[in-house]
Amino acid sequence: MPAGPYWYVAGGAGTGATVRANRAAFERWRIVPRMLRNADRRDLSTTVLGMHLPAPVLLAPVGVQSILHPESELASTRAAAELGLPSVLSSSSSRTLEEVASAGCDAPRWMQLYWSSDREICASILDRGKRAGFSALVVTVDTWARGWRPHEMDRRYYPAEQGIGMAIPFSDPVFRSRLAKPPEEDLAAALQLWQRMPTDAGKSWQQFSFLRDHWSGPIVVKGILHPDDARHAVARGADGIVVSNHGGRQVDGAVGALEMLPEVVDAVGAEVDVLFDSGIRTGADVIKALALGAKAVLVGRPYAYGLAQAGEAGVRHVLRSLLADIDITLGLVGYRSPAELDRDALR
Repeated sequence: MPAGPYWYVAGGAGTGATVRANRAAFERWRIVPRMLRNADRRDLSTTVLGMHLPAPVLLAPVGVQSILHPESELASTRAAAELGLPSVLSSSSSRTLEEVASAGCDAPRWMQLYWSSDREICASILDRGKRAGFSALVVTVDTWARGWRPHEMDRRYYPAEQGIGMAIPFSDPVFRSRLAKPPEEDLAAALQLWQRMPTDAGKSWQQFSFLRDHWSGPIVVKGILHPDDARHAVARGADGIVVSNHGGRQVDGAVGALEMLPEVVDAVGAEVDVLFDSGIRTGADVIKALALGAKAVLVGRPYAYGLAQAGEAGVRHVLRSLLADIDITLGLVGYRSPAELDRDALR
């Protein structure tokens, strides 16, 4: 991979301490294998938000995928759909909602939202998502501004400045109505308009009702680490939580996401589905997250690397390898399904 796209995916905030903390959190837990438990046949299926999934794995929202492969989000969506796994479309997609929906066949598809300060544009994007058949909304709350990412700054690598990853807003009728010329004719003006409508740092949980008013399906809040924030989200009507620190891309020196998973599960796991991302690389990682209470995990960087190497086939290979790793590891440690895992499986 060229250095720019590689570090855009691999890099973290600041010194990379949070990226390292995510992996260190997995290393601190050890699986305790159990023997002679009739685990020769496994069933990886689970239910998340009332949806039956063949395995507890989703594709995390990864933006600007066209920097990795020309087929971008179409390729990753097709690969996930072939395996029946949901993919979460990033707000920074290189493709429109409608294009990705047409590529996803009948597999469940979710959409991510960076909650814009412009209510009309936000409502329009949500309406488009509903009409395109996206079944769940993932609201990312930890990215009202970009983290301090030296790897991108050192290389002056900012795809958004070229209009990459702007397919969803640039195709939105309300957004386009605010422009004298369409983005295709005046990219600079379109970028200036979007930059004036960032995800608003001034939002509070009291404003969550806006999302409920404009989205009738399940709402998942992504970017939660503190159990009190999880409680606030559930109290305001969230149907799910993703324990996540954005893969270490936002805050340098933050706690490893897995460290906080048990606390969030204890706080709200009896009320809503708790999912997890940030640091998943192997089947053993997935099993650890499930044992700590996650209903499913979201995988980001691994499939991004697969996309960069071989497009749709690369994503498919990464996902199949991860599913096979989960399956064999689950059996080797004496469990037949994700539902059987609990904290007793770990030390």
